[in-house]
Amino acid sequence: MAEAADELSTPLGQKTVSRKRRFRLPFTAMQALAVLLGLVLVAFAGVALFNDNPLGGEPIARIALRKTPPAVDDKHAPAPAAASGHSEPVVKAAPKQAPAGDTKTVTMIDGSTGKRQDVVIGAGDPSDKAGGDAPAPTMAMAGVDPRLLEKSRYGMIPVVADGLKPFTIYAAEADRAKAARMPVVAIVVTGLGVGAAKTTDAIMKLPPAVTLAFTPYGADPTKLAERARTQRHEILLQIPMEPFDYPDNDPGPQTLLTTLNSEQNLDRFFWHLSRFQGYAGIANFMGARFVATDPVMQPIVREAAKRGLGYFDDGSTPRSVASSLAAGQAMPFAKADFAIDSVPTSAEIDRALAKLETLAKERGTAVGVASALPVSIERLSAWVRTLDAKGIMLAPLTTAMLKPKSG
Repeated sequence: MAEAADELSTPLGQKTVSRKRRFRLPFTAMQALAVLLGLVLVAFAGVALFNDNPLGGEPIARIALRKTPPAVDDKHAPAPAAASGHSEPVVKAAPKQAPAGDTKTVTMIDGSTGKRQDVVIGAGDPSDKAGGDAPAPTMAMAGVDPRLLEKSRYGMIPVVADGLKPFTIYAAEADRAKAARMPVVAIVVTGLGVGAAKTTDAIMKLPPAVTLAFTPYGADPTKLAERARTQRHEILLQIPMEPFDYPDNDPGPQTLLTTLNSEQNLDRFFWHLSRFQGYAGIANFMGARFVATDPVMQPIVREAAKRGLGYFDDGSTPRSVASSLAAGQAMPFAKADFAIDSVPTSAEIDRALAKLETLAKERGTAVGVASALPVSIERLSAWVRTLDAKGIMLAPLTTAMLKPKSG
């Protein structure tokens, strides 16, 4: 009926085309499609039958993991296998770079002159770390007696051995018989070690009889201290101690503090002692509060005396208890009478040196302290050449310590 209806509705002169035949695929195309589907089914069945993966058909995600070999320190890295003709690969740890926060800028103020100096402590030096766990430089120092060294957790520190004391062994040569017969002046230049240029000037331009005091800071304290001793200067180690305005005024890492107990301060003291060797004694670096506080000073002076060292007080505070404590330990001691460059001009320095001469003639011994300012070094160098004509002897500090005072 539908076919007849189509023929009736078809315009005259046109053939009727069946709609069912319009979408019918040729027989050969049907065969090709069936064969293709069959092959797909056979391939799938083969994978399912012969694949051992129990999760076959489950979705799988693959992640590439890069295995990082553990870092091996150079000291513990395996040696190459020479016998087999090849070597195992050695993994070396990348060099550690100190973060920017490891550096520390401190304002150092000369206790006698009031001169301020900003110093950056850090830049790869073990003293940068306030924790102080880094060992001191281990390079052997020329002229240091190995018998007078004792190992600490920070490095080698001085000790008495075989009846020998660092104070005696490292004192500069001097004619002590001559010193006993005439007025003696001793000069101590402090604050060295930080600033290689000024330290070198003091070492090379001042006569050997001038004693040089080094702070424990600086990139290479051993090298500078060794150079000073090579030029026949005796040297002291300055110990940073708490000033009254600490921490606004900070001497530096490992400062001895009145708020710490004796064990903690002694631990810091040993850190300072390990920075370099060859010194005859110690001196305060700042420390107006600390040196005036008997309970915290006692263990430090006692330990320094036990290790055969002398003590130099820079005279920056009249309340210092160092003199009485050193006397109680039969420890060589000297205190600066005044700073010669508290006013750092040529005229004032010359005037201070003249006062020092007068004091030496009155008492037999006088001690001046100076910083390594260019003007101070220049005036000291000129002044030293005038002493013989004045009947005054320039002597190392250790000689002045041992000479009895006449007044």
